[in-house]
Amino acid sequence: MGKVTGFLEFDRRDRRYAPASDRIRNYKEFVIPLPEEATKEQAARCMDCGIPYCHNGCPVNNQIPDWNDLVYRADWEEAARNLHSTNNFPEFTGRVCPAPCEAACTLNLNDSPVTIKTIECAIVDRAFANGWVSSEVFGRPTGKKVAIIGSGPAGLACAQQLARAGHEVHVYEKNAKAGGLLRYGIPDFKMEKTLIDRRLRQIEAEGVVFHYNANVGVDVDPAELVANHDAVVLAGGAEKPRDLPVPGRELRGIHFAMEFLPQQNRRVSHEPLLSNDPILASGKHVVVIGGGDTGSDCIGTSVRQGALSVTQLEIMPEPPVKENKLLTWPDWPLKLRTSSSHEEGAVRDFAVVTREFIGDAEGKVTKLRCVRVDGKMQEVPDSSFELRADLVLFAMGFVSPVAEGLLEKLGVGLDKRGNVAADQMSYLSSHPKVYACGDMRRGQSLVVWAIREGRQAAHAVDKALMGTSVLPR
Repeated sequence: MGKVTGFLEFDRRDRRYAPASDRIRNYKEFVIPLPEEATKEQAARCMDCGIPYCHNGCPVNNQIPDWNDLVYRADWEEAARNLHSTNNFPEFTGRVCPAPCEAACTLNLNDSPVTIKTIECAIVDRAFANGWVSSEVFGRPTGKKVAIIGSGPAGLACAQQLARAGHEVHVYEKNAKAGGLLRYGIPDFKMEKTLIDRRLRQIEAEGVVFHYNANVGVDVDPAELVANHDAVVLAGGAEKPRDLPVPGRELRGIHFAMEFLPQQNRRVSHEPLLSNDPILASGKHVVVIGGGDTGSDCIGTSVRQGALSVTQLEIMPEPPVKENKLLTWPDWPLKLRTSSSHEEGAVRDFAVVTREFIGDAEGKVTKLRCVRVDGKMQEVPDSSFELRADLVLFAMGFVSPVAEGLLEKLGVGLDKRGNVAADQMSYLSSHPKVYACGDMRRGQSLVVWAIREGRQAAHAVDKALMGTSVLPR
């Protein structure tokens, strides 16, 4: 906790955004950090609530009251040590996590939770600025060799933990750079990629070896990896997107979000696009189908590319602006959430289903035919309407990992949803040397869940190889 009476003395104050008219001109981060004294005041608001429900809200079990108290007392270095003891990458979660910890905060009963995410980000940014983040090794070399397939947050967390336990760790990444969706899915205006590069330098200094442009199952034989390593960890993503198979789906100008977003991220990073078909929203009427974070990222990117208009369609009814605290707290509430991208010029429409894509004589999409639905997903009579569209982006989520290639060749068992079947204790798949964690195991989820699963999988692998583990679970 912070100051005993802090929550009575200080109002909630959070980071602000640069004006939309300025921030849409580039792809740089636009969140304005709080001054040091203001951050300490916000940490002082952490109350002596008895049961810190924020612990339950945080998947990585951050010791939130502890580092709030340390920040309030200006012991930033110890706060950074505490924060890193549970979270390998707080600079990522401090920027892109939706903060379920704040939803679970006791002060959220009054709609004024502690600004946990802001404080977390301030701690880690100060730690890097002051040189407090260095390479760490917990154990002596064990002689064990582990391969990790995928370098998203789950794979990176797992790799870092296993290297610190003394294992020889090799990470295989199909792209030219590490980071997974952190690098190729999340736009730079939400998280600049220099943050990933900075953390990678630490991980490499701890002994992790990265193999880039190595698509296991395509360019690399997974059987060889299994034979040449004591354990293999599957940490790829749930990359199979949800499609919309309606008439006109074959028209040009209709793309998955993960075809559109990585292209722009590669432009910003001066990487090859890997496609001869550039997808740009410039001068177009854009329709984004899907109301989640990926849809929001498509909106912000389209606005920055110069779209004439952006409309976001959501199949679910519009949620309430404010939740019923007594029914939902401390769980994550269903309510209307307006992102920074929405504020930049998007129109949102709820309870809408697309029935058909309409194109011109050249086979390019020009319109959507949509209908409205009720709360039971039944079509509302006489509700059909058309919506102009030059570019349609599917942001309806992901259904499972891609089974073709890696998973098929390994022959690992899958669950009913198509994810790699493995429990949350051993993280062991049906193959005796193959483990799975992150989105490939649990399905599409948050970066903070990926970090948690990567850490826990590392503990499980270390324990299986050594009989016991010094790694925290």
